Amino acid sequence: MALSRRTLLLSSAAVGAAGAASVWPLAASAAPYRGPLRTDPFTLGVASGDPDHDGFVLWTRLAPNPLADDGLGGMPSRDVPVQWQLAADPHFRRVVRHGVTVARAKAAHTVHVELHGLPPGREFYYRFKAERYVSPTGRTRTAPAPWVGNGTLAMSFVSCSQYEHGYFTAYRRLAEDEPELILHLGDYQYEYGPDTYNIPGGNPRDHQGPETVTLANYRQRHAQYKSDPDLQAAHAVAPWAVVFDDHEIENNWADEVPEQPDPNFLARRAAAFQAYYENMPLRRTSIPRGIDMQLYRRLHWGRLATFHLLDTRQFRDDQGCGDGYRDCPAALDPARSITGAAQERWLLDGFHRSSARWDILGQQVFFGQRDNNAGPAQVVSMDSWDGYAASRDRITRGWVDAGVRNPVVLTGDVHAHWADELKLDYTDPTSRTVGTELVCSSITSTGDGADVVSGRHPWAAWNPHLRFYNNQRGYVRTKISREAMTVDFQVLPYVTRPGAEVHTRATFVIEDRVAGLQQVADNPTPGGGAALRTGDLGEATVQQETERP
Repeated sequence: MALSRRTLLLSSAAVGAAGAASVWPLAASAAPYRGPLRTDPFTLGVASGDPDHDGFVLWTRLAPNPLADDGLGGMPSRDVPVQWQLAADPHFRRVVRHGVTVARAKAAHTVHVELHGLPPGREFYYRFKAERYVSPTGRTRTAPAPWVGNGTLAMSFVSCSQYEHGYFTAYRRLAEDEPELILHLGDYQYEYGPDTYNIPGGNPRDHQGPETVTLANYRQRHAQYKSDPDLQAAHAVAPWAVVFDDHEIENNWADEVPEQPDPNFLARRAAAFQAYYENMPLRRTSIPRGIDMQLYRRLHWGRLATFHLLDTRQFRDDQGCGDGYRDCPAALDPARSITGAAQERWLLDGFHRSSARWDILGQQVFFGQRDNNAGPAQVVSMDSWDGYAASRDRITRGWVDAGVRNPVVLTGDVHAHWADELKLDYTDPTSRTVGTELVCSSITSTGDGADVVSGRHPWAAWNPHLRFYNNQRGYVRTKISREAMTVDFQVLPYVTRPGAEVHTRATFVIEDRVAGLQQVADNPTPGGGAALRTGDLGEATVQQETERP
């Protein structure tokens, strides 16, 4: 009987063979125990990432006691050889690669196996073995060959998973869809100490340890998140491509400027980057060097799609006029940038070089304009591209000038589903649409939320390019073909208790060479999440995005 893909998420078997691979040594304190492993170290699951046409990264971390306060996962203070296998079938009868790498104590016993030379457009299965213990099995794939322009891609994207605010059921439902590629657009974990960032009615779960400041803190926090079985299922089902936003370090940081004055911020940033690399399936090109980390990069899915993954935190100017929503002259200053000059040049050059059917920007914060004021003042979010309007204008005109066929921006951060059409001039309602933005809600952040009647958001009255809003938790599922991108906004009626079923709240289609959104389905959540029809929805939106401890 064939092993189902869902079954493989919990499966494991024996691993053997030898070979070689390299990992990056990092500094950490040593634990006294140096003997054999006493219990299963594969408590954090497995993952793969950054697929190319000939390879990808395989990841795991050994941590028999993942919540240990020192961040070292209860491992002995010695390097541990780890065997790995890659197979063409889930039973590992056709092993195509195998080897041995080293989980180093100085790297918190993380493993990154970077593979090349594999056939394009293929599905693979992988697993690890450390001493007598075997990991769960993961599924991954290579991208199509660079010249392949047909076929389809099932891609889902997510953001904002605050462990304390609910259960990661949305990750489980995403895994059950069996996508081919998953993008995480930031706020993979949150920095707050327990009982600090609370939702109404109280948090259903608590963070372990204090607010993350040290390397040990960040390692422990990543381990707590990775211990969640729903998140493990999502990692095991498909390769991921990840970018961080603010909470992987601290709220609303900008380059070397913390949210609040902090003389130790650069040390905190270096610790957070180090832990982020250790715990993500990233290539060695993203190894941090102190406070610097190369995160912006491209993934190519044949000639069907190019993913331009951006970093809107590490190189941005500080937010103008402070955080929150403001009518701020600095937001229009052409000298200010959210990407930095080097990344902006890299992105514009990528537009000119692209031969893809779809050019997709995977990034963190709201791209299109959202003016929350009906009068002449323009009151916008300082933390989003609205706070860097000239930077947005240069990028938008850049893809127009380059003749990009189908530009689509993917966004996280704001804890709600949105869909909007992108303009060269947002002050002119007749300005032509030159691209599309899709914004995913949070996995859990801000709690259950509520359904919202389509067209109900008040800002759409003076921002007619805003086409959809929903305030439930969930993710976005897409199917990309040569002819169109079909977009499903997936929602859950609740996350403050486990086990919710998923529901397709709305479906849009973006047709090839037709910039803009066509809504083809509008499905209010049946009996779930009390529909939000009263109150000041605009004020609630600002509070949801800006209220922090």
